[in-house]
Amino acid sequence: MEDKSHTVGTFQVGDYAVFAALFVVSSGIGVFFAIKERKKASSKEFLVGGRQMSCGPVALSLTASFMSAVTVIGAPSDVYRYGASYVIFGVAYTFVVFLTAELFLPVFYRSGITSTYEYLELRFCKLVRVAATLIYIIQTILYTGVVVYAPALALNQVTGFDLWGSIFATGIVCTFYCTLGGLKAVVWTDAFQMVVMVVGFLTVLIQGASRAGGIESVWSTAHTGGRMDVFDFDVNPLRRHTFWTLSVGGTFTWLGIYGVNQSTIQRCISCKTEGHARWALYLNLLGLWIILFCAVVSGLIMYTFYSRCDPWSAGSVSAPDQLMPYFVMEILGAFPGLPGLFVACAFSGTLSTVAASINALATVTYEDFVSQCYRDLSNRAANWISKALCVVFGVACTTMAVAASYMGGIVQAALSIHGMCGGPMLGLFSLGILFPVTNLKGAVGGLIVGITLSFWVGVGAFIYPAPSNNTRPLELSTAGCNFNLTADGSNQTSVSVSALTSDRYWLADSWYSMSYLYYSAVGFIGTVAAGLLITLLTGESNISLYNIYHVLEQNNNNVWAD
Repeated sequence: MEDKSHTVGTFQVGDYAVFAALFVVSSGIGVFFAIKERKKASSKEFLVGGRQMSCGPVALSLTASFMSAVTVIGAPSDVYRYGASYVIFGVAYTFVVFLTAELFLPVFYRSGITSTYEYLELRFCKLVRVAATLIYIIQTILYTGVVVYAPALALNQVTGFDLWGSIFATGIVCTFYCTLGGLKAVVWTDAFQMVVMVVGFLTVLIQGASRAGGIESVWSTAHTGGRMDVFDFDVNPLRRHTFWTLSVGGTFTWLGIYGVNQSTIQRCISCKTEGHARWALYLNLLGLWIILFCAVVSGLIMYTFYSRCDPWSAGSVSAPDQLMPYFVMEILGAFPGLPGLFVACAFSGTLSTVAASINALATVTYEDFVSQCYRDLSNRAANWISKALCVVFGVACTTMAVAASYMGGIVQAALSIHGMCGGPMLGLFSLGILFPVTNLKGAVGGLIVGITLSFWVGVGAFIYPAPSNNTRPLELSTAGCNFNLTADGSNQTSVSVSALTSDRYWLADSWYSMSYLYYSAVGFIGTVAAGLLITLLTGESNISLYNIYHVLEQNNNNVWAD
């Protein structure tokens, strides 16, 4: 393998030009719709696009929002270290999209509600709605912090920008963007950025495969290095990635993201018909498969290129999540503009993701709290409060991004957050939709139990990381490097492993070592089981589902009348 001791280049003028041009186009789309839709006073026009969106742009928006920088940067690194079993997430995506389209979407779309948590008030009571909204706010701030951190890390690696300066700059830009437009601006910007993401990935795939010796060389080297051992049917729940953790655990994790998440449902109910909303989800599944395939192949190509000289072990990068941008600069550095294209696809996707998240946060906060307390607000006051909420949540998400730097790999951090919060939320909505007998006490008790269990295992795993015999990172080599390892680079791994395996008690090697993909399943099962048990002990619900759907139908008619 060639000498990797040289310094990988930084951005050139052409890279900055491409990056700036794509950023201007993305922002321009948002500004265009912000100005265009500002003439329409209806809040439904602003929040759900007047329910006139078509399936195509919504599908692209869904894919871009949840597969942005975390996937572009984190997924190839995960494949590089743990192998191509990551591709099994495709099975989970399939189940998730089908269940969302056929089970959860009809309930929310036909109701005509803007906040998904309004359903919980109709089904149970306002207390449950408020609790669910608070959990969603915490979940989204945590997740958005990770999403802001990921592209800032990329910019730090490939341009030399200060990492913390990049984080704050990203947060400021996203906060500014969030105050401009409604859902149409977000959806169409996402659609454009999805195209940019695919083009950026294809550029890396083509040039990377060429530099690595071709697809056959990639396949052969990855197989020799153990990266092609995809199907591991070990049922041990402590193993990080197996067929069961990725397919079953992944289904629960992503169903909490897609099935009952405000950011997703808000896009779906913006479609002109329920059929368009359903098709948007299925077309989005195709987008998820494409991005997943690109990420996995990129990781395999990167492993082949560095199979004899791992930059992380050699100390050329300080964190595994810097591997992908480092690789991009090495293979594309001689082509002005192409590194800028890759970083732009990560950064612009994050811009849309964070904008959508902050808008959703402002929406649920205003709908579920502010409007409930102050029912006589003027349009002008409501507008200023909404903008203030965007600023508040922008600051909160940016602050969280600083903390995200201490959470380990960005893919695992992001999905752990969704699992810890999304599982109990999925269980709560399932109690209301799938189990008509569930009463208020069962819903509240089940939610408390589910949240307690999922946070117990999630926080415990953060304090006591799983030992390597459960995570099983694959071997990385520095045999082909033409330079000496630093003392820190050669000793760092052994020191950390020693620290992890000493002074640990039994919970650390059992409960806390559970695969992060099962956090959502733990929260879901705990919520549903406790909810049904408490209901059984206290009596079935006396709320008629006919009455609930009658109220929802009236609400829907009022929406269309507006």
